Amino acid sequence: MLPRGRLRALGAAALLLLLLLVGLFLFGGDPEDGRLRAAATLEEDPLAGHGGHNRSSCVPQPPLPPKCEILHVAIVCAGHNSSREVTTLVKSLLFYRKNPLHLHLVTDTVARNILEMLFHTWMVPAVQVSFYAADLLKPQVAWIPNKHYSGVYGLMKLVLPAILPANLTRVIVLDTDVTFASDIAELWALFAEFSGVILLWLSRLQQAGWEQLWRLTARRELVTLPATSLADQDIFNAVIKEHPGLVRPLPCVWNVQLSEHTLAEHCYSEASDLKVIHWNSPKKLQVKNKHAGFFRNFHLSFLEYDGNLLRRELFGCPSPPPPGAEQLQQALAQLDEEDPCFEFRQQQLTVHRVHITFLPHEPPTPQTHDVTLVAQLSMDRLQMLEALCRHWPGPMSLALYLTDAEAQQFLRFVEASPVLSARQNMAYHVMYREGPLYPVNQLRNVALAQALTPYVFLSDIDFLPAYSLYDYLRASIEQLELGSARKVALVVPAFETLHYRFSFPTSKAELLGLLDAGSLHTFRYHEWPQGHAPTDYARWREAQVPYHVQWAADYEPYVVVPRDCPRYDPRFVGFGWNKVAHIVELDAQEYELLVLPEAFTIHLPHAPSLDLSRFRSSSTYRHCLQALKEEFHQDLSRHYGAAALKYLTALQPRSLA
Repeated sequence: MLPRGRLRALGAAALLLLLLLVGLFLFGGDPEDGRLRAAATLEEDPLAGHGGHNRSSCVPQPPLPPKCEILHVAIVCAGHNSSREVTTLVKSLLFYRKNPLHLHLVTDTVARNILEMLFHTWMVPAVQVSFYAADLLKPQVAWIPNKHYSGVYGLMKLVLPAILPANLTRVIVLDTDVTFASDIAELWALFAEFSGVILLWLSRLQQAGWEQLWRLTARRELVTLPATSLADQDIFNAVIKEHPGLVRPLPCVWNVQLSEHTLAEHCYSEASDLKVIHWNSPKKLQVKNKHAGFFRNFHLSFLEYDGNLLRRELFGCPSPPPPGAEQLQQALAQLDEEDPCFEFRQQQLTVHRVHITFLPHEPPTPQTHDVTLVAQLSMDRLQMLEALCRHWPGPMSLALYLTDAEAQQFLRFVEASPVLSARQNMAYHVMYREGPLYPVNQLRNVALAQALTPYVFLSDIDFLPAYSLYDYLRASIEQLELGSARKVALVVPAFETLHYRFSFPTSKAELLGLLDAGSLHTFRYHEWPQGHAPTDYARWREAQVPYHVQWAADYEPYVVVPRDCPRYDPRFVGFGWNKVAHIVELDAQEYELLVLPEAFTIHLPHAPSLDLSRFRSSSTYRHCLQALKEEFHQDLSRHYGAAALKYLTALQPRSLA
């Protein structure tokens, strides 16, 4: 904001405008025929103002746009945290909207990766998304000194008229920290009377030299103003000061801020309804205000709202379906709801929303032999994360299966944990919960796809690796001279303890002592011995160098493989055979299985999962898993031909893990 002396000169009415400027901006373009609209007053106003008094209850509202008219929204978004804010904003937009939307997102590389995946998997009908590279725009505004917490990205609204498509007539520009409480079409309708938060006729601005105008004004102000404190708002304020005729009022209900300021509080205490709530400071959620509870609860309702419910179609408004939606609907239509395995087959086809790098994450420094631990978990396994951090100092890629509300609980859990909040090399990826069965292999594939090191350790969240395993794996990869030409899966022998209180061994010798004393066992030796017996634990006890083992039916070791290894088969949901199928695929692609003599990982006890309980109690569940297993073998034969015969001969009726 401008220095106090300058603000006083603008007067009380203008001060209200300045207070409300930062939240929302509207930019209008030239009609497609290239002519300005007829109203004579508009000829002089390429920029129309914002702010103003609450007119919503005393002035007739303009008619809403036709229900199939596309409403354009532009947002500047950079980084992990801003991407989460955008998600909440978009939820509120989708909740109330009745029109198709086209989102124009100006993003850095991090935000683009996150939001591309999110919108691709969200599959919301009648929503189009376009991306614009913020890195290409930085030179246009980086010369302006700026102390605002948003950094250089807080200045990018200044250049939006120059980068949006030339044929774009109108666009509403939003900050990431606003929450809608009404249909955005009501705001769009204000274009009809050419008053709004800010309306820009793009062609008129080009004729008036907007690019030169704001640059010259900024340079003049920066002679006496060391740096902007409110980012682009300071530049707009200065332009408004020199050209006050460019500003027209907008009802303040379209930009309501939680504040102790008399003018701002008057808006939300006197208004009959609020349209947009603007959290224009990271500290606003902690502000002490008699209205704080209402504002906070309204914001939290969308923060934790189930985004799956927003996939509804717009009736009577034909629009192209999201990519892949038609094929998905055709596949779902072919399912037989009377099939006892219907929920398995439906779960396989479910497209889950995915929010990658949900929290800030520092990518690992490129190293030839580096390894990322890959695992998946749900809310009931969060307690494992701190212990895992103490055992594995290297990078991790973890996929979490959560509801929208649980994602916020997880966020608070990490922020409150000194151990987790200090780690910058853990990447968390949220897959949002939908359906009755746990999509274990889909989760693994999300975590695997986001690993950034050449090798990955494919683990489970209820295992703790040896304290030295990270360094040992990197050294082993280097010593064995593993490379792209050699397909090798390094086997990490798995053990388990049945004790909740357990002194973790610091060496192989200590582990063998615990094994002999009965405090440790080879993993699932009493329930599913074939799952790990081919590791040959008797040989491992004496081994000092890596040794080869052969694939056998139902073998499911924990392995270290190159990042580009085969993905997990997503048909396996719930409990059973999900890792087994992956090892079969590795063997079919002729991966060597090489057991490491000093490596180990230990499973800790916990309550059984819901899917395990269903497997044990339901014969239908076990029947469906058997059917999936047989279909997997058939597909394997079609893909690998005669080489897959050994898997078919190994398929004998037996109980499933």
